Amino acid sequence: MHQRITATYHLTTREHPERTAALIAGEQSSGTFVAIPGEDEALKARAAATYDIATWVEPATKGDLGHYRLTLSWPLANVGPSLPHLMATIAGNLYELRPVHSLRLLDMTLPEAFANAYPGPAFGVSGTRSLCGVPKAPLIGTIIKPSVGLSASDTAAMVAQLCEAGIDFIKDDELQADGPACPFDERVRLSMQVIRAHADRTGRQVMYAFNLTGELDDMKRRHDLVVAEGGTAVMLSLNSIGMSGFNAFKRHARLPIHAHRNGWGYVQAGWSYVAWQKLWRLAGVDHMHVNGIANKFQEDDDSVIASARACLTPMFANKACTVMPVFSSGQTVMQAHPTWHRLQSPDLIFLAGGGLFAHPGGIAAGVHALRQAWDAAIGGVPLVTAAKSHRELREAIDTFGPAQ
Repeated sequence: MHQRITATYHLTTREHPERTAALIAGEQSSGTFVAIPGEDEALKARAAATYDIATWVEPATKGDLGHYRLTLSWPLANVGPSLPHLMATIAGNLYELRPVHSLRLLDMTLPEAFANAYPGPAFGVSGTRSLCGVPKAPLIGTIIKPSVGLSASDTAAMVAQLCEAGIDFIKDDELQADGPACPFDERVRLSMQVIRAHADRTGRQVMYAFNLTGELDDMKRRHDLVVAEGGTAVMLSLNSIGMSGFNAFKRHARLPIHAHRNGWGYVQAGWSYVAWQKLWRLAGVDHMHVNGIANKFQEDDDSVIASARACLTPMFANKACTVMPVFSSGQTVMQAHPTWHRLQSPDLIFLAGGGLFAHPGGIAAGVHALRQAWDAAIGGVPLVTAAKSHRELREAIDTFGPAQ
């Protein structure tokens, strides 16, 4: 049997659905807008995309929008195991075809050839846990806040407070890379000096994902500085560097890659996260942002949890490519219980920026409150009950919202 690539879409159109599906399949394989001499039956048999279309919601009257589930399938030979080429095939000139009102890629399945061609995550869940010294619980983390405006020495001073408070994970904000106000090299050297000193005292090193995003040569040089300073993670903005840029960096990388999805708002109209994250897991990221429960954006909780579960679901029989989902965006102690209830897995990084720094008791109290909330959630203790014996948690509830 020939290996095939399969992708499923939500299609809306006012046109005849079967003709629209055939047009899309032809456009994304051997066909074009008119019949041409070279497209004979033999070529179609080996290269044409096949399709299946099913009705989700019938149009009320002719000319109204109909909603359809469209499945397209291509022979692997059209593409080869190439992620950049795959993206052009499954999400190329489909969306703007005239009969297409809207199209959203929901999911895909890939042949094992892709698993053989790409590395997948080098660290993933278990490697991240090992480096952080957190064998079972969620990793409690934060984002350096304010996002920009701090100097390198200001950042290092904040890192010192976070280390002393018992934080597991720190990351740069995606807006902070290598600006004149906070140069990357200085930020890394000063912050890692603090982290190393803390590790020498306690035997446990905090993971700091420094934002390397930039031109490829710069990203490689920045990575090597983090390695030289004893760092244990780096961060990349996926939509800024693109798939080929990421792949080139991955071949150089020796550290876990914390993948930020900033820009997701302009991607999500055409992609579901369930489909999109598969590409990056296969390429080799180790952590992926999935938004968060009751977040500050427009995404609903069902979508967030589906994204997190997808990150933890194996992709291939012999290559799981599972990665650590990262919950962020308006997260506080109030989200620990509902996140645990919905996900039922401790394999996650829980990032609170304002939900930590805005604690009335300060940074240490913010870290302690988050850990107390998660301990209660996993232990099956109601939040209000746990708050009776934990002052930091009680103050956090008073600050960030009523108990749920």
